[in-house]
Amino acid sequence: MDNEGGIVMKNILIADDEKDIVKLLRLYLEKDDIKIFDAYNGEMAYQILKNNAIDLALLDIMMPKINGFELTKRIRKEWDIPVMIISAKVELNDKILGLDLGADDYITKPFDPLEVAARVRARFRENNGTGISGSEDIKLTVREMTLSLAECMLYKNNQAISFTAVELKLMRLLMENPGRVFTKEQIYEAGWDEAYAVDDNTIRVAISKLRDKIGADNIRTIRGLGYRLEK
Repeated sequence: MDNEGGIVMKNILIADDEKDIVKLLRLYLEKDDIKIFDAYNGEMAYQILKNNAIDLALLDIMMPKINGFELTKRIRKEWDIPVMIISAKVELNDKILGLDLGADDYITKPFDPLEVAARVRARFRENNGTGISGSEDIKLTVREMTLSLAECMLYKNNQAISFTAVELKLMRLLMENPGRVFTKEQIYEAGWDEAYAVDDNTIRVAISKLRDKIGADNIRTIRGLGYRLEK
């Protein structure tokens, strides 16, 4: 909704059973144009999501009643909002699982609240992950696929396919340059807006999810180099 100054207020859900962490994040995130919704277990968070227009969710994994992984799955089925996981679970398998379930980001504890705030601001700047204004629609067509950046949707043989913010940015990169081979470093920097500093499995998971959605034959692995979208 709009406040008196005409600014669109953003609603952020912070769900963590550690109240001190919720309080810390609120301190760094709450501004005149941001409203914070607190939740201390997964069921409470789910009810907030059902009853309020939430624009972004920050979720802990190890919450009672509904854990963060299950809540991420529910969000992906019912809402189209960015999900950022903040968790003490630092194992690579946990990170891959979180991203594979649909999370847009995974931050491990202990964290720097300034970094979390910066990543949240970056998500909002992306304007639904496209980086374009709402009045501008850029459409990219490759083979039987057309990507509408304004709709955040890809159409393949007239069938609509939705993406997460990361998936959308990766598809834009590939469809703007069909036939070009992109290294893992280039793909990571395009999808996550930061320098390459992650295990290769994160990229493999992201590419695998794209292949599941658009067809495995559309994205080719170039051994030792990276990936390309077939012309």
